[in-house]
Amino acid sequence: MKNFAYLGSVAAAALVWAVPVVAQDEGDENEIPQFIPKATYPTILVSASRAGTTNERDYTGSALVITAEQLENRQTRDIADVLRDVPGVAIAGVAGQTQIRLRGSEANHVLVLVDGIEVSDPFAGEFDIGTLQAEPGARIEVLRGPQSALYGPDAIGGVVAYQSASGGEVPGFAARLEGGTQGTVNGAARYGASGNDWDAALSAVVVSTDGQPNARGGTRDIGRDSYTLAGKGSVDLADNLTLRAVARFIRTEGKTNDSDFDRLSPTFGFIIDSPGVTFTNEALYALVGAKLDTLDGRWTHDLSAQVAEVDRETDSPFGLTSASEGDRFKASYVSALRLDDHNLTFAADYEVEGFRNATPGGFVFDERREIEQVGLVGEYRYSGEAFDLTAALRHDINDLFRDATTFRVGAGYRITDTTRLRAAGGSGVKNPGFFELYGFVDGRFIGNAALRPEKSTGWEVGIDQQLGDSASVAVTYFDSELEGEIFTTFPPPNFIATPGNRTTTSRQRGVEVSLSAQLAEQWSLDAAYSYLDAEENGVEEVRRPEHIASAALTWTAPGDAASATLVVRHNGATPDVAFTDPSFVPVRVQLDDYTLVNLNARVKLTDRLGAFARVENLLDDRYEQVFSFVSPGRSAVVGVDARF
Repeated sequence: MKNFAYLGSVAAAALVWAVPVVAQDEGDENEIPQFIPKATYPTILVSASRAGTTNERDYTGSALVITAEQLENRQTRDIADVLRDVPGVAIAGVAGQTQIRLRGSEANHVLVLVDGIEVSDPFAGEFDIGTLQAEPGARIEVLRGPQSALYGPDAIGGVVAYQSASGGEVPGFAARLEGGTQGTVNGAARYGASGNDWDAALSAVVVSTDGQPNARGGTRDIGRDSYTLAGKGSVDLADNLTLRAVARFIRTEGKTNDSDFDRLSPTFGFIIDSPGVTFTNEALYALVGAKLDTLDGRWTHDLSAQVAEVDRETDSPFGLTSASEGDRFKASYVSALRLDDHNLTFAADYEVEGFRNATPGGFVFDERREIEQVGLVGEYRYSGEAFDLTAALRHDINDLFRDATTFRVGAGYRITDTTRLRAAGGSGVKNPGFFELYGFVDGRFIGNAALRPEKSTGWEVGIDQQLGDSASVAVTYFDSELEGEIFTTFPPPNFIATPGNRTTTSRQRGVEVSLSAQLAEQWSLDAAYSYLDAEENGVEEVRRPEHIASAALTWTAPGDAASATLVVRHNGATPDVAFTDPSFVPVRVQLDDYTLVNLNARVKLTDRLGAFARVENLLDDRYEQVFSFVSPGRSAVVGVDARF
């Protein structure tokens, strides 16, 4: 009954499959396509409803869109870097695993979608955001707050949706090639094309770097090589029937270091140079779908199926030391009816996830397991002149856990043409993961088959204010509670790690501020700030800084002949845990705050060719995102890009 008390509050959220945002108008066939067309992406959210696109100004929750133009101005290569510019987002990464947290949630509480495909590792329960590389013309949406009412488990904290450009949105050939310090080479190529009833795009990204040491006092460079090949397309079989397909392959291989497990060593529990230790992560994703429009486009039917296969392994000079396999099949049907300002949607999801601990040896839990789930969704949206209302209800039937019902409601009201108030409330659920249920290594981590799902309930209120004709600011306060949080215990007498559910309530609350301003004809500014108070059983949560801030200042020359962008990102002091006690019971530590300054510039050499350069971590700040893992220092690159 507690959840239904929120139904008098407000909210909404979600995602639709990889349907093109807008079709580009046909122009002069001799006109050179712009690398990042400013008009390609209006303020549209493709992940805010299972029914289809939603105007950002009508959305009743908290959302932020990072446009293709912003990605290009900031010379974004790793998507994880630019997500630091989103309020409420905390990033912590090491070689082989980069985590994203929203509003104090865990990394496995964030649903990541790439072109409509759920890309989390079924075994680990989360997505390594460090493997996602920016492609020409792509964009990102971040929905903050519980979204389980539309997407089911894994969306307690929110949704991150990465959308590559279709062949119609960014046509022609585009490529970039850059090189710099630490033996870094980064290249990307993309080709897009479209006709009256079809479009297609193919892209490839290659990243290679020798890296820098990541152990305190270490000398071993931690490099990596990453390869991404992706394609998407659609074809109209009839005026009202469209088929689409998406595929993506990602392979990342690199060096990493281990902790010192010698109990007699002065560096016990610290990361140390570990020659010969490497990792390989490989993932394959695919989606096919069909959309049928009826009643002159007012009633749509969308049927899709997607698959994901994720394999991860770590090697040492003595051979394979750990490995995991995860796979997912998901089928969805979405039926949406539009009646003037009213939208009704029904969705059904069927999902089966499989996972296996493939670590060699007889001391691991290596039996293959599967979890099957069916989700039924009902969604209502109303968009009026001044008032917007959304509501969603979902019921999940799971073969391992009790059925779960989640909700989300929201409302927005435009007081004036420049001021809008909004409020939202909702609930979320997260099922225990594979190794939490079944364990990982005998004698090191014992599973708990009696675990129950984590449940979250939260609300938010916010104001969106237009400041004249050239600036806008959004301020949001949020408050959520997590019940049954899964944590790791070390019970005596053996002190072997095993998970359990908290009997106390964890709480996350805070304030988020975002600003976008056109300071002058050639100057623009985007800024964000987050304050977070996240506590687990009364103790501050790890890897969730209390203060996060960022600002991106861009200058553009007349005629877009040149530009320069200064990006400043501050991460406040962050609590973490260290396993420096021989009992392996974690010890709490505090990581220092740090500020990263990036500066880049580009110049247009011809209508088809440009040159650029950038310096990252300009002040060479030495910092740790995770205890004892030293993050990279200053680096610099130069490069060229072309479009035809």
